[in-house]
Amino acid sequence: MNDERRELNSVDRNLQDIDVYYDNPETDVSKEYREETAAEIAAPMSVSRDFEEDTAEDTTTSGRILGYSALALSILSLFILPVIMGAAGIVLGFVARRRGAEMLGAWAIGIGAVSIIIGLFVLPFF
Repeated sequence: MNDERRELNSVDRNLQDIDVYYDNPETDVSKEYREETAAEIAAPMSVSRDFEEDTAEDTTTSGRILGYSALALSILSLFILPVIMGAAGIVLGFVARRRGAEMLGAWAIGIGAVSIIIGLFVLPFF
């Protein structure tokens, strides 16, 4: 029984040695390797504070652009298509406020609301 175990162990040992030798010919075969290792494909990505600052700047810049667009739509809605353009100005104003342009968004919302109120309740009488 012990002879059979020795033979099986020696066969397993020889198979391990062959695998290790063919995978890494420069390594010493006499050591036992029992763990499995793998190389990473991509380099690890480091997240720095610069990335967060750049993202904040992009959000503020895009919020300002949306704020000016919302304000322009709201002002234009006082003269042309008050309900449609006023509603668009209000929606863009909320988006601009969400992205950091608090005052521009608030003005766009206010002017858009005034434009809708004037368009629905005052202009039909003229």
